[in-house]
Amino acid sequence: MIGTTSEEGKCPTLYEDLDSGEILVQGVAVTDPEDVKQLKDVAPHEGFVVVPRELLVRFGPKE
Repeated sequence: MIGTTSEEGKCPTLYEDLDSGEILVQGVAVTDPEDVKQLKDVAPHEGFVVVPRELLVRFGPKE
């Protein structure tokens, strides 16, 4: 776990995969069909979560 801006250990939270160095995001899934249809080039296996800007500013990778 890199960090979270939520209270009581709930999402949203950023994690780092220590083996690959990739960043994982835990958050509320975007499921509203009208919102999803506005997204482009989405593969069938991909999904989206809402990430508060503050979480990225505080804990997002700087490099």
